[in-house]
Amino acid sequence: MSGTATGPVAAADPAPVAAAPPTRFERLFDAFTGTVVGRRQAAVVRIGFGLAWLGFLLREWPNRRVLYGDRSPWSADLSDRLLSVTHAFTVLSWSDGRLWFETVYHLGILAAVLMVLGWRTRASAVLFAVTVLSLQNRNVLVGDGGDNVVHLMAMYLVLVRSGLVWSLDARRRARREAPAAPAGELPAVRDALVTMLHNCGMAIIAAQVVLIYSTAGWYKVQGSRWQDGTALHYPLHLDYFAPWPELSALLGSSLLITFVLSYGTVILQVAFPFTLANRRLKNVLLALMIAEHSAIAVVLGLPFFSLAMIAADLVFLPTAFLERLDARCGPAARRLRAAVRLPAARPPSP
Repeated sequence: MSGTATGPVAAADPAPVAAAPPTRFERLFDAFTGTVVGRRQAAVVRIGFGLAWLGFLLREWPNRRVLYGDRSPWSADLSDRLLSVTHAFTVLSWSDGRLWFETVYHLGILAAVLMVLGWRTRASAVLFAVTVLSLQNRNVLVGDGGDNVVHLMAMYLVLVRSGLVWSLDARRRARREAPAAPAGELPAVRDALVTMLHNCGMAIIAAQVVLIYSTAGWYKVQGSRWQDGTALHYPLHLDYFAPWPELSALLGSSLLITFVLSYGTVILQVAFPFTLANRRLKNVLLALMIAEHSAIAVVLGLPFFSLAMIAADLVFLPTAFLERLDARCGPAARRLRAAVRLPAARPPSP
């Protein structure tokens, strides 16, 4: 009897094992290392602080030597004695010559202009931070509160990628071909570290603004003049804070107005950190804060303090608003550039 020999049955291929979905921590880590957060907010903060510092340096240009230079009542010797205790950084301690001071001061103006334009923002941010720290630490007695905000934000701006939009750097990159993804492990790690530094820097800027308002608000709550609603009555009657005497007299003469403004300031500053979880309420308070600082600039004559605080507040601007602003202003900016562009030179006629 003949039959068919049966060999060993071939083992079936194992079914592919489905990859486990990423955990929440893995998704957050991938977003933290691969997504640049708040690129438009970083750009407006960069422009705002560049304008604030540029305006201050240009306004004080005639008085620069008295404030920070060789004619300052806070002499180089007094500054060195204080620096030996505080260990604050300033390149002006390297030399007390006028040429060195003039170089640092005008480099500060240049750095502020480059920050506003967004040209080589990484290097410009470093130069901006060095000049801000150097001039402010040379004479710590000069300032109105806004200098502290500029001082802090100048260091934080070194960390963030503030030139990805609304900058000459972004315009230069747009003219090139789309960059390829980084090949190799080292470039990928480098890009992840740069992105993480940016995201950390944006988080620190936002946390700093929250800390400023929290401490200012709770300190005001403890003050008797803020408790009885008369705190703003006194600066409105000081000549130093009265660039418009008629306006200051009008506001200061009404007890109801000073009461409402005093209590409104405290409520805004104390409540602002608690509104960050509610987008609509946060946007309303943000608009009120910007309006408040604009009023301080006009009524109390503190324009650079107000501009520095407004620039810090801009980190909380909603992305949708900035995208709409970009969509509306972008075509207008392109038409303006096309209108002022010089015509191409015509070849000479034979």
